[in-house]
Amino acid sequence: MTQPLRRAAGSLLVVGLGGTELTGLERAWLRLVRPGGIILFKRNVTSAAQTRALLDEATGLGAPHAVRCVDVEGGTVNRLRDALAALPSAQAVGTVARRLRKPALVYEHGELIARAVKAFGFNTTLAPVVDLAFPEAAQVLGSRPPGVNAAEVVDYARPYLQALADNAVIGCGKHFPGLGGAPGDTHFVTPQITRTWRQIWSEDLVPYRVLHAQMPMIMMNHAAYPPTPGGNRPASASAFWITNVLRKRIGYRGIVLSDDLEMGGILKFLPVEQAAIEAIRAGSDLLEICHSADLILRSYEAMIAEAERSAAFHTLLLTRARDVARKQQRLYDKGIPRALTAKQLDALRARMLRFRDRIAASETDAIAPRATAPAEIA
Repeated sequence: MTQPLRRAAGSLLVVGLGGTELTGLERAWLRLVRPGGIILFKRNVTSAAQTRALLDEATGLGAPHAVRCVDVEGGTVNRLRDALAALPSAQAVGTVARRLRKPALVYEHGELIARAVKAFGFNTTLAPVVDLAFPEAAQVLGSRPPGVNAAEVVDYARPYLQALADNAVIGCGKHFPGLGGAPGDTHFVTPQITRTWRQIWSEDLVPYRVLHAQMPMIMMNHAAYPPTPGGNRPASASAFWITNVLRKRIGYRGIVLSDDLEMGGILKFLPVEQAAIEAIRAGSDLLEICHSADLILRSYEAMIAEAERSAAFHTLLLTRARDVARKQQRLYDKGIPRALTAKQLDALRARMLRFRDRIAASETDAIAPRATAPAEIA
């Protein structure tokens, strides 16, 4: 049974790479682990052709129907910005769209992001952020949340997700159950969010309650919510949040993805080996480990060892792997679109820059002082 367990454990990992092409060591551990997906960052991307080649080789060594994902939200989080073009943030687009009463601007934002990620060979963008822009997390989240309340966030996320779907790109709502009240950054600490269950259900969770059927993937965060039944355990390792709330109460049927298990928000609570096991036990489908080959291999071997020790985890691991493989086949069975020609890529870049400038101009118009009316001139 060792080989099925190894295949199962590897298929639940979404892993990062070191550079713009595979090293011999990376090829070796990719063949061993056979991960269910690859995530790339700015360090991995120089051009569309290079990125496609890297993704093709890396996923060719992994499980079938691989997730090929990247963080492209617009604004400060856009791994393709230097290789293609900058785009405005979700907050900027959402604000302008509401002020002008033009939800088509949000759809266009999603469409441009979908076209960009496809051009580089990705099939998934880890967006939209559907956290609420509360003051507590303003310094951490910045312009990433599209609105200050649930209605504004839903108004942005709905057309954005539709645009991704219309362009055959998988979207990912994040960061469940909400980082709007986080006083710290989950990259470094486990924030203790003091919002009550009633507040979270009636505000933070509304985007998921309303739009979960449009979210093929949802990402769990590493914050804790002490006033709720989740207690001090990070949401990414909490059966209360993943199984009881997201799966059972909200009724979500898509892929549940952990945020990066290398982040301090989880590693300050559990070592990576235990974090991987607990995330699977809690209900996660896929586990992100975005940088370290050492942590990837330690998590992989820990899941196998736990399955060999525990009959219950053995059954869970194999069952989860089968379920995830079925979901990924359904989502990714169309394969990767053809590469754009240089002319098409230039046209996409130009369109993205025009969109950026339109949003910036609308923002400037909104905050510019009004000209003094003639009757008021002294």
